[in-house]
Amino acid sequence: MQVSSLNEVKIYSLSAGRSLPEWLSDRKKRALQKKDVDIRRRIELIQDFEMPTVSTKIKVSRDGQYIMAVVVTFEILSDDYSKIVFLECGRFVEFHSQHGHYYKTRIPKFGRDFSYHYPSCDLYFVGASSEVYRLNLEQGRFLNSLQTEASESNVCDINPVHFLFAMGTAEGKVECWDPRTRNRVGLLDCALSSVTADTEIEGLPSISALKFDGALNMAVGTSTGQVLLYDLRSSNPLIVKDHHYGLPIKSIQFQHQLDLIISADSRIIKMWNKDTGKIFTSMEPEHEINDVCLYPNSGMLMTANEAPKMNIYYIPVLGPAPKWCSFLDNLTEELEENPESTVYDDYKFVTRKDLENLGLAHLIGSSLLRAYMHGFFMDIRLYHKAKMMANPFAYEEYRREKIRQKIEETRAQRVQLKKLPKVNKELALKLIEEEGEDQQFSKKRKQKNLPSLLKDDRFKVMFENPDFQVDEQSEEFRLLNPLVSKISEKRKRKLKILEELEAQGQEEEEEPEGKASDAESSESSDDEKGWVEEVRKQRKLLRQEEKLKRQERLKEDQQTLLKPQFFEIKEGEEFRSFKDSAKKQKLMKKTLEDRLKLEEKLGTLNVSDTTVGSKQATFKLKKSEQQRKQQEAEKLHRQERKTLRRSASHLRSRRGRGRLFH
Repeated sequence: MQVSSLNEVKIYSLSAGRSLPEWLSDRKKRALQKKDVDIRRRIELIQDFEMPTVSTKIKVSRDGQYIMAVVVTFEILSDDYSKIVFLECGRFVEFHSQHGHYYKTRIPKFGRDFSYHYPSCDLYFVGASSEVYRLNLEQGRFLNSLQTEASESNVCDINPVHFLFAMGTAEGKVECWDPRTRNRVGLLDCALSSVTADTEIEGLPSISALKFDGALNMAVGTSTGQVLLYDLRSSNPLIVKDHHYGLPIKSIQFQHQLDLIISADSRIIKMWNKDTGKIFTSMEPEHEINDVCLYPNSGMLMTANEAPKMNIYYIPVLGPAPKWCSFLDNLTEELEENPESTVYDDYKFVTRKDLENLGLAHLIGSSLLRAYMHGFFMDIRLYHKAKMMANPFAYEEYRREKIRQKIEETRAQRVQLKKLPKVNKELALKLIEEEGEDQQFSKKRKQKNLPSLLKDDRFKVMFENPDFQVDEQSEEFRLLNPLVSKISEKRKRKLKILEELEAQGQEEEEEPEGKASDAESSESSDDEKGWVEEVRKQRKLLRQEEKLKRQERLKEDQQTLLKPQFFEIKEGEEFRSFKDSAKKQKLMKKTLEDRLKLEEKLGTLNVSDTTVGSKQATFKLKKSEQQRKQQEAEKLHRQERKTLRRSASHLRSRRGRGRLFH
């Protein structure tokens, strides 16, 4: 037996560990139990709880006394095992009573799931067909099938309250039928609703699991690993939960005490709150999962696997142990002494983006990745190998940086000398000088020393990282430096005056600088004029440097040889020489009088005298080639209309002789 814990929820695996062969003697078994801890911790709740082959479905009878597991699917019609219906692989439907085999029949197409409608005693079969076959157990014959729009159906279920029949199709839709009228009353497009911003799917999601909860809730599982919770009064899902494995959802169960939904694919079982969608706990069995069954009114959970072995888990938070194994509650304290935690210490948490950067996105859905929250856990050794292949020199750089940090740490433990840092040496020297002056003044005034910036961890990176190096040639520094220098000089003068006052035994509380306010204001105005002149000087130098840079760039551009460019003339266009543009430029340089004379010669300008003695000039605008062609086309069109026009004089009214008809 193994104990694991996730989110502070303890899970006891009752089928973990190795079992002893039956042919061993009692003496040999006792000897092995003393040596092997796993054998000693194993609890065999149900003897021979194994299948000769894989099992795809597991259920518990309503009285809680019998557990059954089969291939394909089955339905328990009674409270115990006395009436059972099995759907087999070869289209056979087999009925069993308490004494054994009772009857066997076949359905037209291969079936995948079926449900029992208690009010009418009808069995509804869905499978590789667009029809839903109905078999009435009271009359003992097949009834008319339900014709659906689906090409194939995978799962079905009947609501236990109002007996609504629902079926999940291969096209990703859920069709709801009323058995009383045999008409479809609803259609949900779950494939479209399962695609959200956080999900990545390949292909069309089909419905792989379906389960009703009460009168109004229904959970749907898709083949791409999403679980959708619906309220039957709405076509939009309340919650969409992704398993992040891309595997079909095999089973969905509801746990009403804690309002949980238990969903399982072939890799993992997840329990999450149906109101908030928050993960309650999860577990990964050692075999691939085909089905999950929750024992009624207890904390026991069983799985049918892709292996002869079936797993049994006990989760005390979900409920007590069943009556037939109530001793499990007494063993809880003993099992908690050596828990096995599922906190992945040897694993690295990576997101989907990290996997794409490492080139490992194709491993999603494989056993090398374990889905958890918004990412995956992967083996730390595989992560380091993949990262080394993606960036071969990253580890060497990391190693050199760590060695350098270790060396610096050991050096810090030695006797420290006043040594300037590698970055921002000038700034550090200035801070050291100011710190020394402040310490001397504080000792004389018996004041506490202020903390040094060089020893403050908040500013430590500024003297270690080269990215924080002050660029003294930058424009900002050169314009700001005169002001900083003047402030520093003024500060030094104030310190000197204060030292002189201390030596003379004078104390100035209101004006500790030792000067009248007028003198101080005059001094500050002189300082302001000084640094303003310095800033102007720096601005002038910056403009000169920028001018020199522009001249150098212009000189470089002139020295570069321009390569000839060739242009292709469009079809139907004529080439015009560059003389026209040259003539226009030459004409624009002439005076207005010369241009008017030239226009008179060309006939595009007419100048005449008016009666009042003024001049009147008439211009003829030069038409473009396109305008000329358009005018010619309009002229030809008018001529063509004249030739086609006919007289309307022959149209006259019958009443008015000689009057035109209008």
